[in-house]
Amino acid sequence: MKAVVLVGGEGSRLRPLTFTTPKPLLPIANQPFLERQLVWLADHGVDEVVLSMGYLPDAFHAHFRDESGHDTFRGMRLRYAVEDHPLGTAGAIRFAATGIDERFVVCNGDVLTGLDLSAMVNFHDERDAEVTIALTRVEDPSAFGVVPTASDGGVIAFVEKPAPGSAPSDWINAGTYVLEPSFLDRIPPRLNVSVERETFPRLLEHPGRLFGFRSDSYWLDIGTPEKYLQAHSDVLRGCVGRPPTPGARELSEGIWTQGDATIEPGATVLAPALLGPSAHVHSGARVRGSVLGAGSIVEPGAVLEAAVLHAEARISHDSTIDHSVVGRHTVVKPNVMLTENTLVGADSTIASGTRISAGRFPSERE
Repeated sequence: MKAVVLVGGEGSRLRPLTFTTPKPLLPIANQPFLERQLVWLADHGVDEVVLSMGYLPDAFHAHFRDESGHDTFRGMRLRYAVEDHPLGTAGAIRFAATGIDERFVVCNGDVLTGLDLSAMVNFHDERDAEVTIALTRVEDPSAFGVVPTASDGGVIAFVEKPAPGSAPSDWINAGTYVLEPSFLDRIPPRLNVSVERETFPRLLEHPGRLFGFRSDSYWLDIGTPEKYLQAHSDVLRGCVGRPPTPGARELSEGIWTQGDATIEPGATVLAPALLGPSAHVHSGARVRGSVLGAGSIVEPGAVLEAAVLHAEARISHDSTIDHSVVGRHTVVKPNVMLTENTLVGADSTIASGTRISAGRFPSERE
C-alpha cells in the first residue's frame, strides 16, 4: 500500500523551533516525529510514501538519504513531491499522488495517533467507498471540522468550527484518509484547493461514496507549543506504546535512558523522564516529567519540570525550565527562568537572570 504524507507547512505556531527544522522532523521523545509516523504506516502495510512538501525540502533529503543516494526508511521507499507554490491540501494530494493508480492513504504530517489504519482500510473496502475519513472524538469540537455520520458511517455533513454548544456531533476530521485513485479526478490540477472545505463537501452530492471511520484511539495534533509538550508527556506515559523511543531502557519505573546517559549521585530524576544518549544530569539538579536530548547537560541546582531539551542543550546552574522547550545547541545561562510553553530556538544563548513566560526566543528570524 502507498501513502501520501502532507509535510509542507511552515509550522509557524512552533517558531522559532521551525525556523531551521521542519515541524515533522522535530523530535518527540528524541525521535523525529515523521519517523514515528512512518513506523506507524509500515506497521499497517505501507511500503512506499510520497512526502508532499514545500518548506525546507532539503532537510528531508538530508535526514533520509542513505549511503547509496536513495531516500529510504527501514526498507520503506520515500519519494518527494515539492510544490513550487502552495496548492492547499487537495491540490497537494493530487500533485503528490500523480501516478498512483490504486487505493492509497493520506495523512497530515503533524498528527500523533494510535489509529488502527488496517481496520480503517477494511471499513473502506467493505463499503466500496471512494473516500473514508478518520474521525476522532473531542470534548470541545468548536475549533475543528465536525463530521456527523449516519449509522453505516456515511458522512451527512461538514460543519467547520461550530459555535460552542452548537456542534451536531463531537466527532471531528482526524486528518487521515483512505482514497481511491478516482478521487483525484475531482481535484483541479495545480490550483490551491482545500480538501476539507471544498473537495470533501462537494462529494456529499454523491451518496454512498464518502464515509467516516470513528476511532477512540489516541490522537493529538502537535502543532502548538502546548500540544508539542503534551505529545512528549503522553509518549512518556505510554499512550502510544512502549518504550517511548527505540532503544530506550527503563532504569526504574517510568525513568528511561538511552545509550550512556548519566545521572550523578545526588541528582533527582522523577518519572516520567527520558534521558538521551550522553545526556548528563549533575548532582543537585532536579528533573521531573522531562525529556533530555542527546548530549544535553543539566547543571547543579537547575530544575526541569515538564521540560523538553533538544540535542546538546545546556541548562546552567540554578536555572528553571518549566513546561518549556529549549532548542538544540542552545545555552541557558545561570539563574534563568522559562515558563508557560516558552520556546527557545536552536543555537541560541539566554543571558543570566532572564525571565520569559509564554514567550519565544528569538522572536524573529535571525
